[in-house]
Amino acid sequence: MWVRSRAAELKLAAADISLLEGRDIHIHFPAGAVPKDGPSAGVTLVTSLVSLFSQRRVRADTAMTGEMTLRGLVLPVGGIKDKVLAAHRYGIKRVILPERNLKDLVEVPSPVLASLEILPAKRMEDVLEQALEGGCPWRQHSKL
Repeated sequence: MWVRSRAAELKLAAADISLLEGRDIHIHFPAGAVPKDGPSAGVTLVTSLVSLFSQRRVRADTAMTGEMTLRGLVLPVGGIKDKVLAAHRYGIKRVILPERNLKDLVEVPSPVLASLEILPAKRMEDVLEQALEGGCPWRQHSKL
């Protein structure tokens, strides 16, 4: 719903290619409420859809976690220490986290934190600005 409400802005960003026209998308996670089965992937799923529709690549050096509301607010999630450590082990250099999870970084060893750029996000546009090559598609148009 959030991506659809911005379809017109994405159409501009994608050089008049509208992948949503005449289509609908439904992503269903049957066990989504079960811990460790994807309840922290909201911002990642939305980022992948915006990447597809705007034809902008997601930066390969960036990991992210967080949930979002239907209005685009980024919500905190659990397991930040494990997620940041996993990103570090994989060679990721940038991690987008819900701003309300920054307090959880005290659990992450300082050498690991020193090797990462931590990018806080309050809104989905903050995530897209950091995750997509060229930034958030509609923020680019509002600068013109």
